[in-house]
Formats: sequence, C-alpha cells, structure tokens
Amino acid sequence: MASKLPRLRCLHSSPIIHPPTAHPISSRSFATEAPEHNPPIRRPPTTFRDRLNTGPSFTEFVSSPPSAEFSTPLSANDPPLTDPPTSEETLRTALVGPANRKRQITRLPTWLQTPIPTSPNYKRIKSDLRGLNLHTVCEEARCPNINDCWGGSDKSAATATIMLMGDTCTRGCRFCSVKTSRAPPPLDPHEPEHTAEALKRWGLGYVVLTSVDRDDLADGGARHFAETIRKIKHKAPGMLVEALTGDYAGDLDMVDLVAGSGLDVYAHNVETVEALTPMVRDRRATFRQSLRVLERAKGAREGMITKTSVMLGLGETEEQIWDMLRGTSSPRSSLFGFFDCQIRRLTHRPRIELRKINADIVTFGQYMQPTKRHMPVHTYVTPSVFETWRQRALDMGFLYCASGPLVRSSYKAGEAFIENVIKKRKAGRDVSTMQQPGGIDTKSIVQNA
Repeated sequence: MASKLPRLRCLHSSPIIHPPTAHPISSRSFATEAPEHNPPIRRPPTTFRDRLNTGPSFTEFVSSPPSAEFSTPLSANDPPLTDPPTSEETLRTALVGPANRKRQITRLPTWLQTPIPTSPNYKRIKSDLRGLNLHTVCEEARCPNINDCWGGSDKSAATATIMLMGDTCTRGCRFCSVKTSRAPPPLDPHEPEHTAEALKRWGLGYVVLTSVDRDDLADGGARHFAETIRKIKHKAPGMLVEALTGDYAGDLDMVDLVAGSGLDVYAHNVETVEALTPMVRDRRATFRQSLRVLERAKGAREGMITKTSVMLGLGETEEQIWDMLRGTSSPRSSLFGFFDCQIRRLTHRPRIELRKINADIVTFGQYMQPTKRHMPVHTYVTPSVFETWRQRALDMGFLYCASGPLVRSSYKAGEAFIENVIKKRKAGRDVSTMQQPGGIDTKSIVQNA
C-alpha cells in the first residue's frame, strides 16, 4: 500500500515545471555586413519611353508610313528613330548589344519588307483551311508572299500551296521552319477528299501541292500524294496540278507513281548548290539524288514539265551557280571541285546538272532566316543580281525562270505563265514565242525541252 501512494500522488499532483535552461546566445558572423533596407530607387521615365507610349498604334504603324514627329531627333545628341533615305540597293547596318559588347548586324533590306496580311479574303481562306483540317506551306514555312497570294480580290484570284501529310516532317533541314519529329502523327485518310473538295470550292485554275518528308512510311507517302491528285482531277478535270515532292529516299519507283497520277508539273527543289548541300539540307538529302528525281520525272511521261528552285544568300559563289545550271567546271574552281572533276574523269561519270537533264523551269529566291535557331543569312542578294541570273537561265535554254528576292517555289506570276504554256501545248501550239513576265521572249530551243 505504501508503495502505491507515491504513484497516486504523482498522478493527482500538478505537473512539475522545470526552470528553463539558459543557453548561451551565439552571434553568427558574416563576411560582410548586411546592408540596411532601403526603398528601391525608381528610375525616372525617359523621353524615349514617353514618346513611345504616346505614339501610334500597331495597326497605324503597319498600314501607314511613320509620321514626321517620329522622324525627328529626340535631342541634339540622339540619332533619329528612322534612317535617312538611302539608295535602292544600299544595305543598312546597325550596332546591337550591350555597350561593351556591341556587334554590327545587317538590317532587313527594303526590297524584302512586306505588309502583314489583314485582308478579308486572307481570313476567309484561312478559315476554310482550318475547317477542313488542311495545312499550307505558306503558313508553315512563313512565306513572305502570303499577303499577295491569299489577298486577291476574290478566292478565284488567290493561290495557296497545300501541304499534304500533316505539318510535321521527319527531316531537319537547317533552313526550314516546318516542325520535325522522328515519329509524326499518322496520315489522315480523309485528306485527299478534303483537299479536292476545298480546291473545287475555290474554283482555282492552277494549284500547287507539296508535302513534308515522311521517311517513317514505307513509300514515303507517295501513294497518299498520288491519291490526292487523282481526287482533284476527278472533281475538277480542268484544274492544272503542280506537285512539289520530296526525294522519297532515292526510290525512283515512287517518283514514277506520283508522276503517273495525272499531274501537269513535277517540281523538286535542289535548294542550293552542291558544295553547300551537306550544310544546308538534311543529311539524307543529296544534290545528286535530287537530280536523279528530276531526271526520272522528266522521262515518266511525254510533255512533263519539271521545275526546281534555288535559294541564294547562303554563301554560294558565282562559279558554283554556273556549275549547278550547266555542269561545266571552271579552271578556277575550288579544291573540292577540282578533285570532284578528277574522280569523274577516272570513273567515266559525266556531270549531270539541271540543263543536262532538261529541267524546264528554275526559280531563284533570297534565303531568309525563319528563326534564330536556323542558318543565318550570309548575303542579301540585290535585285539586279537576281535579274542577271534570270537572263542567264533563259539564255541557257530554260523554258521559264522566276528570279527575285521574294520569289519562292510556287510563285504567282510563274504559275500564270506555266498555265498558259500547258494549255498551248495541249492545243498543239508553239510556245517558243510566248512573252514571259518581264518582257523577255523564251528561246526557240525550249520547244523541245
């Protein structure tokens, strides 16, 4: 009993409060003294920011030239906001970057500046494309001519390059802004029918079809491409079709399949000169492979018109462009060209270039960097140089040449000329005396090209 009493006392007694143990307070030392809290210093607004905030809206900036107010200097020591007038082909430069690391860049030339599309017809065509789940290379490749091609007075006057087989490519060329993936989404089985229905609704006389590269498919998408052309010809027999295809990984049987589907113009782009092809295009695309595709398409059907396009401004030389067009090497060519010629002489392999494979149409355009992740522009080629190459191509016997800074694979003026050529050929008339855009006659040699 006595042993349990302390326990009961412990249970019913008040808790014992122990006095707190005093711990020594240690002060932590820092390498530097903590600065006292000071309110942030507000930077006074600058004159430039005030003038910018009270300036015109974005729509006014696009649709109208800058006002005289914003062309005057901010102060006696500040430069004007707009550059003084320069000659037509003078390139302008600017210094960008921090004060201690400034670098000089070349500004976009005036002949490459285009308006932002805002026309009602542009919005209607875009709405039709989205409603049918169709894609265009005009949008995916950020073509600068989209306002001109889509902004006609009505839909029948507009042109659009339909991109088949989705908007994702299996190749990664350094100049192209189309999305890439090793495993793109599967093909849409209803795409051929939707494409034919959309083109019939627009009532176009000439249409351009292109596609992404689909190396994940056994046929590269050639059967899907051919089926789309057949659907278009069935719904609109009078519509002329140009097909801008890939190289199908060198499978020439797939080239025959597409060329025999009823198209009128077979297009395949070499993109650049042979020496720059490994740096510009995907490693699976070669210059010689592209030439074999064009040569095979030319022989697939009598009267087939073949077409290719070249970008300038990537660092190519004049001699390399000559070699690409006519296949003759200059004695002053590069060391690479010298060894290439020696190998061909020893192996008895002739040079087969665009003119030797009877390519009918060639276009030259300025390469423009889509984003900072893509190849930079090496040179902005002036319009006079483009005109020189246009004249040279015609003198060499090409049926047609569109050459200009804003010229792309499917060019509106070129389509009108090719359409007339095809109709005259079907009617059995001579096309050697036709006038090209620009007032230059085609050579009589092109009648048998």
